[in-house]
Amino acid sequence: MRDLKYLQYFEDLLQMANNELVIKAKGQGRVCAAYLCENTPEPLFNLGNCFGVRLFAPNTGSMDIATYYMGSFLCETTRALLERAVEGGFNFADCVIAPDGCTMINRCVENMELLKAIESENPSFFYEHMEIPFKADENGVELLVLQCKNHILNPLHEKYGIDISDEAIRKAVEKHNRVCDIINQIGAYRKERKPKITGYEFAVIVLATYVCPKDLLVEKLEETLKEIENRTPDDKEYRARLVVVGSEMDDPEFIRLIEECGAFVCADRYCFGSMPGRSRIELNDSEDALTQVCRHYTYSCQCPRQMNMEKVYGRKEYVGKIAEEFKADGIIYNQIKFCDPWAYERLMGSTALREEYGYPVLSVDRPYNIRSSSGQMRTRVQAFIESIEIKKIQGDRN
Repeated sequence: MRDLKYLQYFEDLLQMANNELVIKAKGQGRVCAAYLCENTPEPLFNLGNCFGVRLFAPNTGSMDIATYYMGSFLCETTRALLERAVEGGFNFADCVIAPDGCTMINRCVENMELLKAIESENPSFFYEHMEIPFKADENGVELLVLQCKNHILNPLHEKYGIDISDEAIRKAVEKHNRVCDIINQIGAYRKERKPKITGYEFAVIVLATYVCPKDLLVEKLEETLKEIENRTPDDKEYRARLVVVGSEMDDPEFIRLIEECGAFVCADRYCFGSMPGRSRIELNDSEDALTQVCRHYTYSCQCPRQMNMEKVYGRKEYVGKIAEEFKADGIIYNQIKFCDPWAYERLMGSTALREEYGYPVLSVDRPYNIRSSSGQMRTRVQAFIESIEIKKIQGDRN
């Protein structure tokens, strides 16, 4: 297929956290709220003159400093973030808001704070640590509402005068939904037998929406959607259609590696992917917007942190429905190295999807920067694809 007009532009935005659009927004005098976890309601960072950026550490190499402070058995994502903070890569942030999605996020941001790693020139810079629910129920919604008031809305209003009214939240949700609609329309083309977009291209586009001010990106997203609508797909058959499931993923090179092996990544269910991260937030007029936003995040969450049994079994059912909807031949369950919540989830999920839903499943742990072990991972992915092909041949014979 012909290269997308803005693919290189989107890729360039992912080369550093302080990217072109972040610099532009900061130059306009806007407030940058940095966050670390999908469990934090994203629209609340995009109120008024504020914009949210999810912290990530592209092109990570050595993590020696972070390993010294956090230990070698904590997840590579949080160590990479601490390392980048110490290097000065996040000095553009005006605040850091972290939920207790896991103890490793806590350790990471606590070390940032204790080490004064983010050397912001803004005297109003602050850290906030949130508590988030373990269960998807109305008590969990109430907890999240209280935490969002105390650790997101009130500090942003008190420190920077950000408008946190119900009207402002509704406007932020409207802008959020505009981006979600574009992403979902682009993602729907992955269902086609001959898709008009690759999994790698989609991963790059989706990640860009998390790490840039959305309002500065939306016009290029809309133009890209129109381009894809009129795009002529490659006239070829992929060796296998795969769903990638798992923990935090901000390295599209992992998706590229899979597709270089001849597969097509037809759907994503990982932290900061499109499902459920880019699902619309529907609001009504009978209840305040904040409660509705928190309810959406509490119930739509697919994080293994949520431990009520409806969610434990529901996460496998959710992946099974995605695999069916996108006509997947197999599933790759991935976990960032040393991620405890997803280590348990990967074991249970890969077993359930294989034994109860009948899908071939490859279960892997991966480094934060896939380039550090690309050869080993490529071998495993190639073997997995070949096993799917053999099963197809055997099925045809039977």
